[in-house]
Amino acid sequence: VKRQKNDMADAEAIAEAVTRPTMRFVAPKAPQEQSAMMLHKVRLMLNRQLVMLTNAIRAHMAEFGIAAPVGRIGVDRLLKVIEDGTDERLPAAARQCLQMLVAQLSLVKQQILENDRQVLGLARSTELGRRLMEVPGIGPLVASALIACIPDPSVFRCGRNMAAWMGLVPRQNSSGGKERLGSITKAGNRYLRQMLFTGAMAVIRRAMQSTRRTWLVRLLERRKPKVAAIALANKNARIAWAMMMRGDRYREPMAIAA
Repeated sequence: VKRQKNDMADAEAIAEAVTRPTMRFVAPKAPQEQSAMMLHKVRLMLNRQLVMLTNAIRAHMAEFGIAAPVGRIGVDRLLKVIEDGTDERLPAAARQCLQMLVAQLSLVKQQILENDRQVLGLARSTELGRRLMEVPGIGPLVASALIACIPDPSVFRCGRNMAAWMGLVPRQNSSGGKERLGSITKAGNRYLRQMLFTGAMAVIRRAMQSTRRTWLVRLLERRKPKVAAIALANKNARIAWAMMMRGDRYREPMAIAA
């Protein structure tokens, strides 16, 4: 890192970076891949708006002593109270303001459904996306995000490198020949890491109810579910890299004998 930024210093830094064999460069994305990622970013924004509107309705209703259980059922009860003009617990002015929030909430829900349809169609439109969706824990969201975020998987030397880029490997603080491994690094693409973790948690919920002695069930006997979810997310990332590189289909692992 040198002082001052100008064209000459930038050109010198670029020339020096090109000569380094271990330097990593960002692969360019096609307009279609950028558009696919925009679908995911818009979906995140819509989900944040959905949570904001739901919390606002709950908070305003609580000011009048009207509360509801946590979850979708509780929100539906509040919406029925807002729609019921004969309920005297809400003043007319407050009901009018809440109806504005309800209209926005309905619009956001419709937009999220439309966005999910587009993401599902995008994942099913490619042969790679259909193969990736065969992996337990990788659904349409993760498959389309992987294709959009990683247009060229060959930039990673192996599947572990791609998992490390997503921040799904332990942070190292090793020295003097002694290994010290901590929590995950949380480096790289945060969205992919979140989606892989969410998919892994869904698989773990099913695995805890299963009687098959898979490696995941044996891992859950020794580790907490969230730790096992990180391990499964790491494994799915490596599987996805192998499938993207070799063009293979997913093969279900054999159950371990008890």
